[in-house]
Amino acid sequence: MSLQKNKITRTFSHPDEFYSENIMTEYRQCIDEGLDAAPYKQLFEAVAAMPMSESREKAADALFDIICELPLREDYPFVEPSSLSEIKENRASSVPEKRTPDKSTLEDKIRGAWYGRICGCFSGKPVEGIKTDELTPVLKITGNYPMHRYIERGELSDSLIGGLKFNLDHDKYCDLVTAAPADDDTNYTVMYQELVKKYGRDFTPENVLDMWVSSQAKYAYFTAERTALINNINGFEAPASAMYKNPFREWIGAQIRADYFGYINPGDPERAADMAFRDACVSHTKNGIYGEMYIAALLALCAVESDLMTAIKDALKLVPQKSRFVKCVSAIIEKYENGTSEDECFAGIHTEWNEHEGYDWCHTLSNIQIVVASLLYGGGDYTKTICRAVQACFDTDCNAATAGSVLGMLKGFSAIDEKWYAPFNGKLETQLFGVGTADIESRVQRTMEDIAL
Repeated sequence: MSLQKNKITRTFSHPDEFYSENIMTEYRQCIDEGLDAAPYKQLFEAVAAMPMSESREKAADALFDIICELPLREDYPFVEPSSLSEIKENRASSVPEKRTPDKSTLEDKIRGAWYGRICGCFSGKPVEGIKTDELTPVLKITGNYPMHRYIERGELSDSLIGGLKFNLDHDKYCDLVTAAPADDDTNYTVMYQELVKKYGRDFTPENVLDMWVSSQAKYAYFTAERTALINNINGFEAPASAMYKNPFREWIGAQIRADYFGYINPGDPERAADMAFRDACVSHTKNGIYGEMYIAALLALCAVESDLMTAIKDALKLVPQKSRFVKCVSAIIEKYENGTSEDECFAGIHTEWNEHEGYDWCHTLSNIQIVVASLLYGGGDYTKTICRAVQACFDTDCNAATAGSVLGMLKGFSAIDEKWYAPFNGKLETQLFGVGTADIESRVQRTMEDIAL
């Protein structure tokens, strides 16, 4: 068969899959991680202005070759490695020691973490992507401000929905479901239980990628994860799968994948962080990796710690101390300890990060600030914590899921009001091949079996 090159055309689908579609995201990423990219800004802009085509992809590829050779700016103040050995060289001089959890309370904590994540995710799912200028009026009109319960479909009038830019006309509401809907924020928790079952606690990054390929369809992955999945299918193994033409390499995706590694390492934050690294490095670099390591360590600490602030600070010791991640989390801690009001703290996050920009909306750093602020200002109350995470907007379901998981681990299942878990009858839908709808209690019991005490 004869193929004529000039008659072959390429069909372009999802924008996440094409580097040139996100070339200005790449530019922002390069600048933020200290690469000397500013002299090439006009070139980035010129490529971005081209119509979608093979030519634009080739131009973006040429830019990627340039990026790979860029040095760090001389005035860049941060030290942010992506290898585990260098991360450990740059973390705090002393890290939290391994502690043995109380066996009499551990199962309740594990159950609290599972339900805390699932309920938190569900609380933010109906409004994922909404901005504060629309969410706040919706909450006020429905008598749910400050937010203190699920948003229900039955309370949203046609006139209210019709007056919004954001689409609220869907079926992911507590009054329309009989199980918690599938979501990437919970898919990974279940998937990594399957990962540990299949490969053991010493799984490798290659095992993670194999699990990704065999567990879900491509469209269950987003941004950095989809890029890494496609890179791996095209022959790139970790860490190249995270680095090749991946402008999302510091976005929130790894941070939402941390939980199971914290669950099965109660009292052992270093082991939890090490497992999280083996996962994160397949799709993320630098602060994207630190986000997953931090949350895994924080969950492991909350299994044995009663004081939330102590856990928040101790987990921070496991990531590079001269990183933007530590700077961002420390800024929230400092504001809280200095008496900054809740509203002022969250307003400051919105000043620093623009929720209308995709980069800011989905970055690890903006969202970890919301998670930590929600935990601190939530005052140990599960409802206030997850609702504050949703009300802040940005990545609503991700942040409420993570904050809910952490507080659920700290306080246990008894701290979660029944109104949060009653709608889904102990069931969690997934997009995982061969799993389908999961029984949450069975997952809790399997987690207890995976814990090595």
